[in-house]
Amino acid sequence: MKTNMNKLVKQSVQGQIRHPLFSGYRVDTEGSVHVIPATGGITYNVKIGDPAFGWVGDHVEPGVSLYHTDAGTSGGLNVFSCIGNEAKIVTGEAKGRKGFVTGTHGGVEHVLVYFDEETLDLLSLDDKIMIKCHGQGLALEDYKTVKVMSIDPELFLKLGIIEEDQKLVVPVTHRIPQRFMGSGVGAPYSQKGDYDILTSDVEAVKTLGIDQLKFGDIVLLEDSDNSYGLGAMKKGATSIGVIIHSDCIKSGHGPGVTIIMTSANGTIEGKIDPDANIANYLLK
Repeated sequence: MKTNMNKLVKQSVQGQIRHPLFSGYRVDTEGSVHVIPATGGITYNVKIGDPAFGWVGDHVEPGVSLYHTDAGTSGGLNVFSCIGNEAKIVTGEAKGRKGFVTGTHGGVEHVLVYFDEETLDLLSLDDKIMIKCHGQGLALEDYKTVKVMSIDPELFLKLGIIEEDQKLVVPVTHRIPQRFMGSGVGAPYSQKGDYDILTSDVEAVKTLGIDQLKFGDIVLLEDSDNSYGLGAMKKGATSIGVIIHSDCIKSGHGPGVTIIMTSANGTIEGKIDPDANIANYLLK
């Protein structure tokens, strides 16, 4: 595939680790109330490659959650950070250690970052992390109807995409019907944050194997056009995304998906591959 990656701008953004948030009781779809961990913080035992279901939590973010107190700067941090970008700790005991971006979370405007266990133990909530942003504006010269976004160009080349009959075939772990897409639909920027897979219909979720999703899984969203904002329903359109946060108990929510590719005319197709997870491309 011919790309414009040699012309992409690489810049730095910087965020600080977000203290875990508490905004009151979380009510599940059965009306029960819970006090459980949710977004923010340094999450030690939840990592990319782990199951996205089964945790006693809501919107749990694997690894380290970054944000910025200034709203304008926060937007730049969230939009320009791409999955796979290098993240470097610039303060504290872990200064100089590196990890990588695993997703961007809308609403709370977090950027999620992977570090190894030794590094996590050295971090504090006061630490700041710089990201080498590279990827927004990536384009495929021979596929004008495909939009690529929010993914590091080097990671994009590792996805194992095959060109076949003027289409792009992407390895994915799951195909998600459009009717399962919920919170985040209607957001004006596809390059910012994520949107959620609905999981309140437990039997339907099990039937499609959605309950087997893992953090970092690459999935195909059917009949979903994310060319200009999140969640437009269009027959035959396809989008590719990465699972970035856990399942949720709140109505209208579920595992979060950050979009990395979309095509309004179905130029993108998926091929089921249980190993299609960013952990397998970035940790080996």
